[in-house]
Amino acid sequence: MNSRRSTAFLIIALVIAIALAGGLFYLLQDTDFSFLNQSAEAVKPVAVTPVPSALPADPTEDPKPKDIFISMIGDCTLASSQYDNSFDDYLTKNGLSWPFSGTADYFKNDVFTLANLECSFSDQELGSASLFYFRAPSSSASILSEGFVDCVTLGNNHTNDFGEQGLLDTESALDAAKVNWVGPNDSKVFDTEVGVKIGVYCPGWTGLNETNIQAGISALQSAGADVCIFAPHWGIEGSYQVSSNQEAFARVAIDAGAQIVCGTHPHVLQRVEQYNGGYIFYSLGNWSFGGNTAPRDCDTAIAQIKLVLLKDGTYAMDGYQLIPCCLSSTAGSNDFRPVPYEEGSDDYARAMSKLDGTFSGPDLTVDYSFLN
Repeated sequence: MNSRRSTAFLIIALVIAIALAGGLFYLLQDTDFSFLNQSAEAVKPVAVTPVPSALPADPTEDPKPKDIFISMIGDCTLASSQYDNSFDDYLTKNGLSWPFSGTADYFKNDVFTLANLECSFSDQELGSASLFYFRAPSSSASILSEGFVDCVTLGNNHTNDFGEQGLLDTESALDAAKVNWVGPNDSKVFDTEVGVKIGVYCPGWTGLNETNIQAGISALQSAGADVCIFAPHWGIEGSYQVSSNQEAFARVAIDAGAQIVCGTHPHVLQRVEQYNGGYIFYSLGNWSFGGNTAPRDCDTAIAQIKLVLLKDGTYAMDGYQLIPCCLSSTAGSNDFRPVPYEEGSDDYARAMSKLDGTFSGPDLTVDYSFLN
């Protein structure tokens, strides 16, 4: 009896051993044993990192910045006039990056920079009947991209200095330089890297009225703009005072849904106003302005709208900041390179007084009769 049990146990043990051996062979038959031939230095321990309890959907994606900025500047004439070559001479000496080299970091680190362009880019010898006209080669459009300007408006009194061909050439040059543009009576919406869609309505130099303002802002809203900017070219040259038409049309735009009004043309700074949840910059003056070698008023400014990140991942406007600047980095002349004023300086205070509406100096008299 004991002999039979012993034999049975041996048979069972043998069957189990065979089964285990077969399973082990099956598990190891595809295993790479080449590591056994490696030297001791080649075999390195693998560090084990604890897995977080919750991983982001895309660990490689950077989180959205908490604060972002939209920057705005005034009139840019990136060409010499027909009366001298001063601007061109500075470019020849210093390169295309020169005009924005004193302030580029402000625009490099925002999400959108808007300027008004008061010159034409063309490689053709185009004629003009304008009292002042400004034409630069198409390559000069890269001044804007090198200065981190994202978009320019083309709805001012110099837009058609060289007729339809001049405007077409300008648009083509801007496209080649990868600078966005908004033409006369045009509404466009632009994407940004943080997902905010910024819309710009440029009404053009003539025909400004309540109906086209409302239609222009409505077009931006229909196109999905998160922030709507009304960018008119208006007001009185040389005047620090906001006209009744400027004030009325600015409020029409805000009431229609624009959050920002960015005005140009007076060539001097005018006051900033908050109205019905929006911000109105009546005039941001001149910026890099090749049209005037000896400006009587060198004060200008960068206006930046601050947007903050909300819990739902969207952005909302949260005030603005002003950076008073001089339109030249050389005292006593225009070198066409704006730089910030030192905070606390008399120049800084004077520029701020124009922006807060407390400036009491006389308007500039703009008289072109000497050219006749």
